[in-house]
Amino acid sequence: MYQPRTYRQRVGHQDLVSFQVRVQETDLQVAAVRKLPEETLRAVRAARELLQGHIRQYPAFLSSLEPLQAPAECPELIRRMYVAAATAGVGPMAAVAGAVAEHVGDALLPLSPQVIVENGGDIFLQTLAERTVAIHAGRSPLSGKLGLRVPADCRLGICTSSGTVGHSLSFGRADAALVVSDDAALADAVATALGNRVSSPADVAGALEWVQTVPGVRHALVIIGETLGAWGELELVRV
Repeated sequence: MYQPRTYRQRVGHQDLVSFQVRVQETDLQVAAVRKLPEETLRAVRAARELLQGHIRQYPAFLSSLEPLQAPAECPELIRRMYVAAATAGVGPMAAVAGAVAEHVGDALLPLSPQVIVENGGDIFLQTLAERTVAIHAGRSPLSGKLGLRVPADCRLGICTSSGTVGHSLSFGRADAALVVSDDAALADAVATALGNRVSSPADVAGALEWVQTVPGVRHALVIIGETLGAWGELELVRV
């Protein structure tokens, strides 16, 4: 069931323009130097065709909750999902939102030197300016009050899993399990695995110890109720 992205009402970029593109389950908010809805729509449809074609050929790709062996030949979007899932120890579809966000972002970058693609709370961005990414954590009293400061001139995936918000599958109860990586597919898959490890505030320290062992992770944060734990390179700020 579609859930309104109410957190988008707080999004603003003085130097970029924002627009939305939705194709069935894929619901994107994009910021770029100019509106590019048609180009975004083409990129979304291309990504969905790749995914749907692969699922028809390999149905377990859609349903598996564990890593799968990638076929010898598959599209780069699909390959990155297999690799991310294997690194995080989850099924490949745990990486889908981040992978699609980055796929769309890469398609738009020749037309806009700065691009931010948000796909259901999972973000790919390439920015020339410093940004602050606010953290939505459902009913936690910390929700919307904190953010990550993203430095200028960087390219990142910033993805969030939740056991209390949205329709994504999580075996934990974290209000937000956020992961930052240079690879948005990896950030998405690891965010899922991180959230799966948190059922109570007592689990936060151990979950963050685990995430530090995952290659490619630059930052991680967990919120459950009034408890917050964080590790990594980015600065946490009030918003």
